Amino acid sequence: MAAILRVNVDMKSIGEVAARFGLPTHVLRHWETQGLLTPARAGVRRRYTDADLHRVAAIMIAKEAGFGLAGIRDMLTARPAAARHELMSRHRDALLARIARAEAALAMLDGGLECPHDDIMTCPHFRGRLADRLG
Repeated sequence: MAAILRVNVDMKSIGEVAARFGLPTHVLRHWETQGLLTPARAGVRRRYTDADLHRVAAIMIAKEAGFGLAGIRDMLTARPAAARHELMSRHRDALLARIARAEAALAMLDGGLECPHDDIMTCPHFRGRLADRLG
C-alpha cells in the first residue's frame, strides 16, 4: 500500500502542471482531446506523471517551432522507429526552411536598424538586404 501512495504523491494535478509550464488548464485538456496527452485518473481528476511532464515539454517545443497539434501527435505516436524517423526528418526539413526564412527577415530588420535614412526604401544598405528576394 505504501508504494501505491508514493506513486500518487509523485503525480501532479492539472493545475500544478499548467502552472509549471505557464499554461491555462484548458490547453492541457484540449491536448488530451487531440490525443497528445493521456494522464492517469484518480476518480475524475487528472493526474500527471513525470513522463507526462516530458511530453508537455516536447509538445511546447514543437509548437514553438511552428508545428500543428496533428503533426506533433503523429510525431510522438509514430511506430516503429523508422516511421518516426521519416516523419521527424520531414518536420526537420520544414523547420530548416522556416529558420532560413526567419534569418532572412532578421537580416532585413538588421539592415533597417542600420539605416539612417528617413525613407527606409531609399537606403542602399537596406535595399541590399532585399537582393536575395529580388534575384
